Amino acid sequence: MRAAPTVVAVAAIDHRMRVRTAAVLTAGTLLMGPVGVLHAAVLPEERLDLLYHSYDGGGVEVTGPSLMVRKQIGQSLSVSGNYYLDSVSSASIDVVTTASPYTDERTETSLGLDYLHQKSTLSLSLTRSDENDYEATSVGVGVSQDLFGDLTTISFGFGLGSDDVGRRGDPAFSESVDRYQYRLGLTQVLTTRLVATLAWETQSDEGYLNNPYRSVRYIDPGAPVGYSWQAEVYPSTRTSDAASIRAKYFLPYRAAVFAGYRWYDDTWEINADTYELGYIHPFDNGWLVEARYRRYAQRAAEFYSDLFPFADAQNFLARDKELSSFSSDTLGLTVSYEYSGAPGGWLDRASINFAYDRVRFEYSDFRDLTGSTGVVGAEPSYAFDADVVQVYVSVFY
Repeated sequence: MRAAPTVVAVAAIDHRMRVRTAAVLTAGTLLMGPVGVLHAAVLPEERLDLLYHSYDGGGVEVTGPSLMVRKQIGQSLSVSGNYYLDSVSSASIDVVTTASPYTDERTETSLGLDYLHQKSTLSLSLTRSDENDYEATSVGVGVSQDLFGDLTTISFGFGLGSDDVGRRGDPAFSESVDRYQYRLGLTQVLTTRLVATLAWETQSDEGYLNNPYRSVRYIDPGAPVGYSWQAEVYPSTRTSDAASIRAKYFLPYRAAVFAGYRWYDDTWEINADTYELGYIHPFDNGWLVEARYRRYAQRAAEFYSDLFPFADAQNFLARDKELSSFSSDTLGLTVSYEYSGAPGGWLDRASINFAYDRVRFEYSDFRDLTGSTGVVGAEPSYAFDADVVQVYVSVFY
C-alpha cells in the first residue's frame, strides 16, 4: 500500500492508507496523468524543488518537507535525488473506536537516473521508505520513444517492491509483501491545440496485505454495546488494473482546459471511477492560476462489512473504511508566480507555488460509532472534510 510521493504530491496519511489517499488527494495533474510516462527525447530540466505539505482531516494531521535536486551530466544523462518526510498525528475514527491516538514519522529517500539516446529515454529509480513498523524498498525502470515526427510518444515500465511489515510492541511479529507493477502509455499530439494521453497500469501484490492493528466488529448480544471485535483477515494476493485517458486543449489566448477519466478494478471486487476537470490561466506578469474539480466514487471490496453477523462469519474479513463504498469531491486551486533570471546568469528561472484542495469524503456503508443511536448497525454514516495545503519553490538553473 505504498505510493512514492513526488515534490508536487500530497503526503499520505499513514502506511495503511497511503495508496488510496494519494489516489484521491493528489493535487495538480498527477492523478489523471499517465503513471510512469516519460517525456521522451528531452532530459528533465536541472532544478531544485522544496516543498512543505499539510493534510488535516478526519482526525488525522500530516505535515512535512520534501527536497528534490536534479542535475545533468553531459548531454545524455540526468540524475536526481529526493528526500521526503511526513509526520503523522492520528486520532481518526478507526483509532478512536478501536485503539489509542498515536504519532508516527516516515522518511523516504530516492535516487533517479535518466539516459537519453536519440529519441529514446531510459529511466531508472530506487526508493527506500522507513518508519517504526514498516520498511519498503522499490526499484523501477521505464523506457519511452518518440515517433512520427515527435507527435507520438509511447512508453512502458516495470516496478518491483519489497516491504517488511512490523507491529508496535510485538518484536516477534514480522511479515513481508512483494509488489509488481507494469505500465504502458501513449501520448499523441492530435492538433496544434489538443494533446491526449492514454495509460494502462497493472499491479500485483503478494504477502501480508492487511493492517496488523485493524479489527472488524460483529454482532454479540452478550457484549454491553451489542457487538465485539476480532482481527481483520485479508487475502494474500491482490491484482489491480487501471486505465486512464486525459486531454488538454490550449485556448487561443494561451490558457488551457483539461479533462480526464480513470477506471480502476481489482480482484477484491473494488471498482472505482475518477473524473477531473480543470482550467489553467497564465497572466503576462508571471502569474498562473489553476482551478480544478475531481470526483471519485468507489464500490466496496467483496469481503468488507461494517458489521458482521457473528464471529468468523467468512474466510476474509475487513472493516477498513478505505475498502468500503465511498465517494469524494475535491475543489482545488493553485496559484504560481514565475521569475525569469537575468540573461547569462546561473539562474534560468524560479517559481513559487501555493496549492489548496478541499475534499469532502462521504461513506455509504461505514458507520460512525461515536454517534451511536442505541441500535447496533443503525449508527450514522461517516463523513468528513479535509484540507490539503502545499507550498513549494522550484529553482531552475
